[in-house]
Amino acid sequence: MPADIQTRSHAAVARHLPQVHEPRNAGLPLDLDWVRTVQANTSAIERRAATLPGRRSVKKEFQAAWLLRAITCIDLTTLSGDDTEGRVRRLCAKALNPVRQDILDALGMGPVTTGAVCVYHEMVPTAVEAVAGRIPVAAVSTGFPAGLSPFRLRLAEIEESVKAGAKEIDIVISRRHVLTGDWQALYDEMTAFRAACGEAHVKAILATGELGTLRNVARASLVCMMAGADFIKTSTGKEGVNATLPVSLVMLRAIRAYHEATGIRVGYKPAGGISKAKDALTYLALMKDELGDRWLRPDLFRFGASSLLGDIERQLEHHVTGRYSAGYRHGLA
Repeated sequence: MPADIQTRSHAAVARHLPQVHEPRNAGLPLDLDWVRTVQANTSAIERRAATLPGRRSVKKEFQAAWLLRAITCIDLTTLSGDDTEGRVRRLCAKALNPVRQDILDALGMGPVTTGAVCVYHEMVPTAVEAVAGRIPVAAVSTGFPAGLSPFRLRLAEIEESVKAGAKEIDIVISRRHVLTGDWQALYDEMTAFRAACGEAHVKAILATGELGTLRNVARASLVCMMAGADFIKTSTGKEGVNATLPVSLVMLRAIRAYHEATGIRVGYKPAGGISKAKDALTYLALMKDELGDRWLRPDLFRFGASSLLGDIERQLEHHVTGRYSAGYRHGLA
């Protein structure tokens, strides 16, 4: 981990920083010349990604601080067919109090929350009531996870979730537009989704495991940002391949190129398969290396995860007590 991180205390790294909100991404007219010049050197990307887990490590109090920061960037998620109102209320209670108070006291930390909770539309009213405005509620929408329902219904679903109180909408793009290179169709679709969200922030889920190539990932990232996406997100969590480091590297460099061209910061959300604290540290290191400190706050970075929080809390308890506890002692819902 870079040396400047190593010198920071728990309070400096993990506290809730003063609330900062970036301007919304208003988007750009579709620039097909820019899109078509985007390439991806797969072998170089994979080599770079392979170096990350081995050389990025923090220990002791620095690790605890970074794990606390990771918690503040989690979209604590339940997207199961057997979700109930009771499960969602318990999930929201955990999101508002993600770490046991005795562990926080031992670390000298004040209150910590996750970045948001993420649920299906049907559970948005329950989640909104449970979090009581303390953190945002995100809703998955547009025929999640396949995105193949009629277009008018996908727009209506966004509008209903916003009306129910969701402050963030995770939409899924039509993969066929990427696979056939129909960038105008993808841009028009994303623009319509962005408009339907109104004041709610929109996260564009690319379902990268189904896009075929890293070049497609890079181009789809750029088109969605041109169309006004506030975040780009790797996966629904339902694909065979979800968040990976090579895909993340491609998407982060697309975000960096967009920022350099426009001055607008777009957020990033890896989702699916991130369940261990050590993985969270790797992603945080990648964010810092590629985009800098500003992208280490929850308004620009989120983990789409559920079991990740339990493992982080377990690691924090080990830091405090020197002993690993059983995983069932850190249940979510």
